Amino acid sequence: GLGPRTLARIPANARQVLVVKGAGPDANRGTARLYARTEAGDWLPGRARPARNALRGWTDDHRAGDLRSPAGVYRIGDAGGLLPNPGTHLPYDRSDEFAEDGTGFTGESLAGAFGHVLAIDYNRVAGVSPLDRARPLGEERGGGIWVHIDHGGPTHGCVSLARTDLVALLRELRPEWHPVIAMGDGERLAR
Repeated sequence: GLGPRTLARIPANARQVLVVKGAGPDANRGTARLYARTEAGDWLPGRARPARNALRGWTDDHRAGDLRSPAGVYRIGDAGGLLPNPGTHLPYDRSDEFAEDGTGFTGESLAGAFGHVLAIDYNRVAGVSPLDRARPLGEERGGGIWVHIDHGGPTHGCVSLARTDLVALLRELRPEWHPVIAMGDGERLAR
């Protein structure tokens, strides 16, 4: 579960929290589950979805190119992708700039991985397209951390979900509920 330090970082007005829990500090697989806060303050869990993260696992001090996902609690409120809006209530930037044709770490094609993305507000300006390149903490701290479509292998720093799971998530998120993501391995999240 989430420990006191992690819970303290969740804003009081957040009514949705996507918890991405890695299998271990160096693992690139885990689970994602959306929780919704009731009027009484209880957190109701949604369905667990398989997730992937960065090749080398998690870090509390993300740096560009370290191949680790930045652990922590971040706002998630901006979406986009190569494909049309799948029905999300979040601002959605449909753009050809999301096209990707590279190869992943296990030789898998990255084509279609950015069909839909959800920007994680790690080292980015909130309220703009996921494509925005502004890095408030500096370029050396990396950026462009998204939840995107799983391409069949670990990521450079993002979280990935099966396409159907990401579409379902995008449809469930509500901007007026101030959604955030709490992500990291179990030990970090339990702090």
